[in-house]
Amino acid sequence: QFQLVESGGGSVQAGGSLRVSCEVSGDTSTYNCLAWFRQTPGKGREEVATIHRGRGATSYIDSVKRRFTISQDNAKNTVYLQMNKLSTDDTAMYYCATRQGYSPMCRVTWGPREFPFWGQGTQVTVSS
Repeated sequence: QFQLVESGGGSVQAGGSLRVSCEVSGDTSTYNCLAWFRQTPGKGREEVATIHRGRGATSYIDSVKRRFTISQDNAKNTVYLQMNKLSTDDTAMYYCATRQGYSPMCRVTWGPREFPFWGQGTQVTVSS
């Protein structure tokens, strides 16, 4: 079982930057894929980026490539999402999620059903 706590959301103007964090606790030796999702009212959760805990491999959806960077500090059991060149389209509640067990790679196409453990979310608001 895992507990995930996001932090670092807030408000920023378009073109600005923000970093959100996700601290994972629990049996942290048994997960190796962590993903960031985002959700706006009335829409489903969109998987944005993933990172493989052991290999450090990352994947992103096209709309955030070259703007967002997912990274991790395994000693702190914390995963980050650095968001640059933010636009109003990035406004959403951002969630981190993980799944138990080994996976050789983590896919940004998996979707929310593959992740049973979630944080409470942190709001990111980008104004024009």
